[in-house]
Amino acid sequence: MSGKMDCFGLTKIGSHQTVNQDQFLIADLEKSMRLHSSSLSLDSYSRLYGNSQAKLLLVSDGIGDSGTGDLASRLVTEHLTRYLLNEMPWFLECDSDACTELQQEFLNVVEQCQERMEFDIEEHPERTGMEATLTLGYLIWPVLTIVHVGHSRCYLYRDSRLSQLTQDHNLTERLVKSGALNAGDLPEVWQEMPFNVIGGDPHGKLSPQIMQTEIKVGDTLMLCTDGLTRQFSDTSISEILSRNLMADETCIQLINEAQACNGTDNMTVIVARFLDVGDQDVALSGGLQTETDLENMPESRQPQKHNTPGAQPEKQQP
Repeated sequence: MSGKMDCFGLTKIGSHQTVNQDQFLIADLEKSMRLHSSSLSLDSYSRLYGNSQAKLLLVSDGIGDSGTGDLASRLVTEHLTRYLLNEMPWFLECDSDACTELQQEFLNVVEQCQERMEFDIEEHPERTGMEATLTLGYLIWPVLTIVHVGHSRCYLYRDSRLSQLTQDHNLTERLVKSGALNAGDLPEVWQEMPFNVIGGDPHGKLSPQIMQTEIKVGDTLMLCTDGLTRQFSDTSISEILSRNLMADETCIQLINEAQACNGTDNMTVIVARFLDVGDQDVALSGGLQTETDLENMPESRQPQKHNTPGAQPEKQQP
């Protein structure tokens, strides 16, 4: 595959906030080998690295008072990172069986994050009420697996059209979906109240949305917390993504323009552009981006359209 992934993340504390409760993570998953000794002309105890096997993109928005929201999002991000490093098996492709197993692994780790949060609250009752959203993209080229709880979002921008891939897990969405009320009937202060978040009601059942879609060269992926999306319509987001800037410049413009709209909440965004290496604009990229050659990533088979037990139904692919 002749392409390159240009990726960047940025977070900014809100003007009315004292603590940034958002977290984000961008990572390459790659095999490595620690060399102990060898007849080769290599230094002992050096580490050798293989090509990128997968790319991880993650945003988490902490919710809670007195700094507990910051702790909640850190617990989720750190536990998920440890799980990927130490427990989750390698998936080098996403055929039908591997897709099902990969989805189940992510359902397992979300449940573990919930249990970890409940344990921490039990040990520290003063932290009761801390919660965190999670929106995660896991790319084994070209298959993107999305795992989502809460009201952060993942968007796909393709062929000048913006699609929201994730569902908003907030009180308005829940009550409208159940038929209890119409959109806009709730007072504004209640409309964006999240539900189905990690650390939420311990007696309720967490129901992650999990889906898979195929990424193409020319696509742009965007993950963000609601501090950003509350300042923009989808039309405004689409206009910024259409400017054909590199990922770091796009993130900076999104944050700056959201702040110019009097955004007071913490804002976090990740932008990943999947570029054709023949595109002349690629040569203009600076040194701040995290870039992955798509041709060096293992290529997966196209994902099968199926749902994982316990997950939300898959949304229509854009």
